Amino acid sequence: MQFASQSGLLGLARRLLPLLLFMAACVCAQAQEVPLMRQVKAAYLYKFAGFVEWPEGSFVRPDSPLVIGVMGADALAEQLEQTVAGHSANGHPLQVKKLKKNEAPGNVHILFLGALDKASLQDVIAATRNQPLLTVSDNEEAHALGSIVNFVLADDRLRFEVALKPASLARIRISARMLSAAVKVQGGAT
Repeated sequence: MQFASQSGLLGLARRLLPLLLFMAACVCAQAQEVPLMRQVKAAYLYKFAGFVEWPEGSFVRPDSPLVIGVMGADALAEQLEQTVAGHSANGHPLQVKKLKKNEAPGNVHILFLGALDKASLQDVIAATRNQPLLTVSDNEEAHALGSIVNFVLADDRLRFEVALKPASLARIRISARMLSAAVKVQGGAT
């Protein structure tokens, strides 16, 4: 009887093995998707720096660093540091600044807003409105509150949309090349 139960378990294991392998592959694919998404966001943030013009006085010197602040997304900040290491945009070396929730952005040129609650998003966007700062989010709520660029999934790819009105209020100019790459461009300048 013991032999029969062992062979029955072996048969069950053989039938379940493909299902277990499939489930493990799905879990691994999902785990890899998150780092890949971070890499793509970091690459976009790096590229955005070269397609935006900031108003005069945004940089202390012509060779001052272009600072990309990241709030609410430490893993993205770490990926971005790797991505921009040794690179520059329009003659400005690139730097990454990790910001804590509710920390004043200070002298940053691009600000990524990650996992923040609605009240924090409202506070940060209100505090940075009319400053020469490209705000970027991956949250429709932040975009509705006034962030300039928002990451979205379109056709299973990470893309972005741009809101021109807050860009105009920030006195930054986004190149036509960047706008043509956007999946959606909202509103005109005021």
